[in-house]
Amino acid sequence: MAAASRKLLACSDLHVRHQENRAVVEAMRPTGDDDWLLVVGDVAEYVAEFRWALTLLAGRFAKVIWVPGNHELWTPNRDPVQLRGVARYWHLVDICRELGVLTPEDPYPTWDGPGGPVVVAPMFLLYDYTFRPQGTSTKAEALAYAYSTGVVCSDEHLLHPDPFPAIDDWCRSRVALTEQRLEALDPAGPPTLLVNHFPLVREPTRVLRYPEFAQWCGTELTADWHLRFRAAAAVYGHLHIPRTTSYDGVRFEEVSLGYPREWTRRPAHYQRPPLRQILPVEA
Repeated sequence: MAAASRKLLACSDLHVRHQENRAVVEAMRPTGDDDWLLVVGDVAEYVAEFRWALTLLAGRFAKVIWVPGNHELWTPNRDPVQLRGVARYWHLVDICRELGVLTPEDPYPTWDGPGGPVVVAPMFLLYDYTFRPQGTSTKAEALAYAYSTGVVCSDEHLLHPDPFPAIDDWCRSRVALTEQRLEALDPAGPPTLLVNHFPLVREPTRVLRYPEFAQWCGTELTADWHLRFRAAAAVYGHLHIPRTTSYDGVRFEEVSLGYPREWTRRPAHYQRPPLRQILPVEA
């Protein structure tokens, strides 16, 4: 395949437990033999379904890069794999390594196809409850407000931070580790493509129907990373609001599919393909 035809594609929030979404994944195909695919979290809650989806995609694309969402880190009661927290994350990383899928634990690859070169930085950062509702100033106040409205993320019951005391502790650890890796990149080298399940800035959450949900959507610690680390673009999911926006002149792409009840009801003019082209930039 001609190098000029190579594409770097992305998807997220596949939620393959839903049969309609599973059919979408089964239909995913590269445009050619050299396409890369970013899988930006929330593939599945059950380990067996996670393995199924990544096995399928790794067999079709030249390179697959995965970052975890919150759903992969859940420990559902009916999943035969009852690992929690950090142990569950590393189990998923091991599956990816078995399949040849890159993760946040691997060296950052460089995309040298059209629109490149860029250093692709898959990241696992979580959230720390700093995207708080208006009128709240602490995590405790933000959570109390969410519980009073009935808008509470299922993570509070299914995502365990073991061995960290809380999710925000795990988040701060991951942010520090990732920041160190990004700071070690050559400042004279190619720009970065920052890939994380949660948006790096709070602005995309401003359109949420329930703003109290934003506290489960990222951390203020990454608010300037798209500038500090010379991002050509940032790719994220999680919000189930697929769109392209720009902050400080940097392109942000949300690439989520979402639940069938969401994507099947979107009007025709708002439908987006489940595989979003990140590079080269579409005209």
